Amino acid sequence: MKITLRDLKHHAIASTLFPATTLGRAITRLGFVQADPIRSPARAQDLILRHRVTDYRVDEINRKYRSLKLEEDFLYAYGFMPLGTWRLLHPRVQRALTAAEQRVLDIVSSNKHLHPRKLEASLGKERETNAWGGYSKSTTRSLERLHYMGLIRIAGREKGVKLYEKAVFKHDLIDPEERLRRLAFMITSILAPVPYSSIRAAIRNLGYAAPHLQGRTKVVDAMLKSGEIESAEVGGVRYLWPAGRLLRKQPEERVRFLAPFDPLVWDRRRFEYFWGWPYRFEAYTPPAKRKLGYYAMPLLWGPEIIGWVNASKSGAELGIEAGFVTGKQPSGKVFQRAFEEESERLRQFLLSAGDDD
Repeated sequence: MKITLRDLKHHAIASTLFPATTLGRAITRLGFVQADPIRSPARAQDLILRHRVTDYRVDEINRKYRSLKLEEDFLYAYGFMPLGTWRLLHPRVQRALTAAEQRVLDIVSSNKHLHPRKLEASLGKERETNAWGGYSKSTTRSLERLHYMGLIRIAGREKGVKLYEKAVFKHDLIDPEERLRRLAFMITSILAPVPYSSIRAAIRNLGYAAPHLQGRTKVVDAMLKSGEIESAEVGGVRYLWPAGRLLRKQPEERVRFLAPFDPLVWDRRRFEYFWGWPYRFEAYTPPAKRKLGYYAMPLLWGPEIIGWVNASKSGAELGIEAGFVTGKQPSGKVFQRAFEEESERLRQFLLSAGDDD
């Protein structure tokens, strides 16, 4: 049977927007949830999970972080992951610690859950240049480097601030080639069906997340050859997905406001191939140059992403500004009712935020 762009879109929606389940099962099924600190109207991880977890509440991932044995780390982006994913990334290549890093590690090791503020009280607030050319506290940079090396871990958060503790996990003795294959397969599954050029680019990011794993440029072709993943060319673009039948189920007539980093819209290249217009995240774009808005969320209607919304909360009220690719809202009561229902779901979700958020 010939595969069409319609088939690929239906599979993408069905595979990532699966029926709502528990938080633990959703994170295990996804394998990774991207995080972002901007709250407009909520953090990306919460906006992603509200579509996949039954009765999900704001910041629930942090409240259940320890009981679910989650980790924070970098995969193809920074985010939350189950322990099984984290173990594929570690151990990373080690190096000798600087004197400053050793002091920080000693202090973290002697505390159960260390707040950076306590570290600053012991070592001061000296600053150094960070990876973006700005300045960060030296203690913060040391914590980040120790976390990257797997010597300390994120134990949880306190009002959004990371708490640290010494990492004591035993690493599974998995062959490096097998670890790379599992990671590449996972990323392909998260983003499927994904353009060949996009998955190769995402796996190249493992050069930071797992620099010790060699063969990143060849692993996709190896999985295609073994039959673990399949591919098809549609519209001159080669798409890849885990081996098995495509999910061709017609998406329900429902409106969803998606996070800018939701797996369905993460790959901007595929977004434009699928829906015919360029979506851009503009939070860091100068206001005068924004076209969609500070935190424009893609608007999914059935199988199509037809526009975007910007949401702002004031007390119990939620303001929604919608934009449409065609310049006008779809006519008819069905869309209007579905839009109002999603607006109310988002409003109720935002009201679930606790005092500790």
